[in-house]
Amino acid sequence: MTRTARAIVIGGGIGGLAAAAALHQRGWAVTVLERAPALDPVGTAISLAPNALRALDVLGVGDEIRDLAAWQGDGGLRTPGGRWLSHSSAEAAAARFGGPLVLLPRATLVDRLAALLPPGAVRTAAKAALADPGDPARPARVSVGTDELEAELVVGADGVSSRVRAALFPTHPGPVYAGFTTWRVLIPVPGAEFASHETWGRGRIWGTHPLKDGRVYAYAAARVPAGERAPDDEKAELLRRYGDWHDPVPAVLAAARPEDVLRHDVHHLARPLPAYHSGRTVLLGDAAHAMPPTLGQGGNQAVEDAIVLAHHGADLPAYTADRLPRTTAIARKAVRVARLGMAGGRAAVAVRNTAVAALSTAGPALFLRGFDGIADWRPPYASGRRHAGQR
Repeated sequence: MTRTARAIVIGGGIGGLAAAAALHQRGWAVTVLERAPALDPVGTAISLAPNALRALDVLGVGDEIRDLAAWQGDGGLRTPGGRWLSHSSAEAAAARFGGPLVLLPRATLVDRLAALLPPGAVRTAAKAALADPGDPARPARVSVGTDELEAELVVGADGVSSRVRAALFPTHPGPVYAGFTTWRVLIPVPGAEFASHETWGRGRIWGTHPLKDGRVYAYAAARVPAGERAPDDEKAELLRRYGDWHDPVPAVLAAARPEDVLRHDVHHLARPLPAYHSGRTVLLGDAAHAMPPTLGQGGNQAVEDAIVLAHHGADLPAYTADRLPRTTAIARKAVRVARLGMAGGRAAVAVRNTAVAALSTAGPALFLRGFDGIADWRPPYASGRRHAGQR
């Protein structure tokens, strides 16, 4: 009798749960080890591009997520004074990439992914460490407290500060500060009516997006020294930096409480890893290719990773060959966009704004070209059921 292949996923975030669900559907016996006491996602909302939605279609939840999500309609890019530099078209984006861009709370996606797993597959309050990456002759081993588990596959989905990555590649320098910090809120804003938009200032960014449930997701970023924090509270810091920006920024700040504001410095892997696997252990998501959030592709690429990993199964060199070139290129592009959006000099900002405005006059299709090769990605295998984004 052949024993079912075992997979241990270290990390219960979006990438880890998606990998566990995809492997489970392919016949693996899956265990997810999450160090937090519950599957409460860090963060507020997540934007899912057509590439990630097609990956979720493989898991059978793509259409459900589309129905639950707030659809980002027409919007664009603005200056702090409110002038529109460019306009985006949801219809043009859907036509170009075969599907919409949607926005939803991270908790919603985590709940839907966790529901795809069998009872008992997720263990919370489980601080795991890679004891042995394994090789073709022996299984990998993971220690959890005083217990030790064996598996034919271990998936490191433990985020930007991944301990699994450090164990596999101890000479790699690891994540570095990207040069800016971020704030995020997800709150109700009474009476708020506005088009989804992002605003670029001098060394500062603000974005505001309505969700389907009536709440507003807003985020900000600013060039500051690593580790810096507000002397009072982060809402007060946002008021100092963005309080005089165009509507609806003041309304969002007025509706937010200090405890609603999350702040995190942004770190990324400036140097790509030599591979995404070693022995029987593999990395995905931020553990493999942490990138700035400027393309909104961090979580999207983690979901792609999950589907490609399940497709290749135990053939980890094939997974690395599939994923490393693509994610490295996207991460580098995210760095370039971050430099553009976070430009601080007056002359550089003036040139940037002029170029963006000129690009916009050429039509939304030209502006959307930046996502060619990203949002049009398709999975290597399908679930067998047609979906709304399938052509």
